[in-house]
Amino acid sequence: MKNWLMAAAIVAGFGVSGNAWAQAKPDPVESAMVKDIDASTARDVALLEKIVDINSGTMNLPGVVKVKDVIEPRLVGLGFTTHWNSMEPLDGRAGDLVAEHPCAMGAGKCGKRILLIGHMDTVFEPTSTFQKYEIVPGTNGRVATGPGAADMKGGLVIMLSALRAMKVVGVLDKSEITIVLSGDEENHGRPTSVSRKDMIDAAKHSDLALEFENASRDAGSGGTGVDGQDAVRIGRRSSTSWRLETTGRTGHSSQVFGEEMGYGAVYELVRILDQFRTELPEPGLTYNVGLVLGGATVQQNANKTGGDATGKTNVIPPAALALGDLRTLNDEQTDRVRHKMEAIVRDHLAKTGATIEFEDGYPAMAVTPGSQALLAELQRINATLGYPPEVVTDPIFGGAGDISFVAPYVPGLVGVGAMGAGAHAEGETVYLDSLPRQAKRMAILMYREGRE
Repeated sequence: MKNWLMAAAIVAGFGVSGNAWAQAKPDPVESAMVKDIDASTARDVALLEKIVDINSGTMNLPGVVKVKDVIEPRLVGLGFTTHWNSMEPLDGRAGDLVAEHPCAMGAGKCGKRILLIGHMDTVFEPTSTFQKYEIVPGTNGRVATGPGAADMKGGLVIMLSALRAMKVVGVLDKSEITIVLSGDEENHGRPTSVSRKDMIDAAKHSDLALEFENASRDAGSGGTGVDGQDAVRIGRRSSTSWRLETTGRTGHSSQVFGEEMGYGAVYELVRILDQFRTELPEPGLTYNVGLVLGGATVQQNANKTGGDATGKTNVIPPAALALGDLRTLNDEQTDRVRHKMEAIVRDHLAKTGATIEFEDGYPAMAVTPGSQALLAELQRINATLGYPPEVVTDPIFGGAGDISFVAPYVPGLVGVGAMGAGAHAEGETVYLDSLPRQAKRMAILMYREGRE
């Protein structure tokens, strides 16, 4: 938590420098980009509606490609070279759109090399009843709803808006930028060495990364967050799955706890889970139990979302199963907690056995001095634009994301896309005023970083 406290201190420092905050001014290039973004807001909102109305659930591969077909020509028009890396034959996912804008003066000669990442898929498959973009009644046109409106089709629009403004004023022509948009962030393909190869390879040749995922606002008037304070992240927690299986001797229940039969598989499972509950807690760590089965027989279903168990009240159960996840702030915490869990599992009750297996999902993006420096620059940009400093969201409030795969190679900012609420649920909303606000921030940030 030390790094997290350092990040919070940066924000606190900005909060007390009121005079400097009020006097900050944009330079002529920055002012021109702001003007272009403001003039294009209606067009950007129309683009958001267009791509939200395209169903691109992760497993709707043709739908993801349709979103790609809207985004790709716009990047080409901005001077990017693009290619589509289909993943369908490799991991059953749509693929990645990779776009590159080289430095005209040669690689590495246009300031910092910037990586922009995001995704084109949503959690809403064609079977969902949530399919269309609409303005939310009673919001004076300020809030829209639709599948992926905030997570993260709004971020795609913001990315394009910022790049277009840079192009209009001549800044983009002097920038070295790579974009990787995945088609499977919400349910990524495996192995990640395949599904995230484009992103990782790009990170190895970049100096910083911006993740255009959705962000949030602290609750404002009415508790809705519409008029709240904008937030950003500089860290993400990991996401690891675990599978716990326990065994025991079976026989008549009258002999349970005895020397011959022992405790049975269910008591062993409960013993382990309760020790997880009492012995593992530490700051930034969560470990959920999502599914439990136990009895005379246990059978998990094919897609790992449920299963069947049989048993009788007078039979000691020989089998039990629990599935869960583990979320941590950094790799050191992941390793330490895994070792604790394994030690707990090994301490068996009489006549029982247990094994635990871990499956890596997303690594953690730890807070680093590099991400803190980017945060400091972002807060200076907020001063330039006359915006209040952004709240830095604790990584514990949020899920994992693609930027974690590139975090070992580059510092980054998390959630520089659209502000909204209710992501991953029907009724997801996006605050439309966040589109130009975020585009201005990112255009100026890329412009400034490109000069260093």
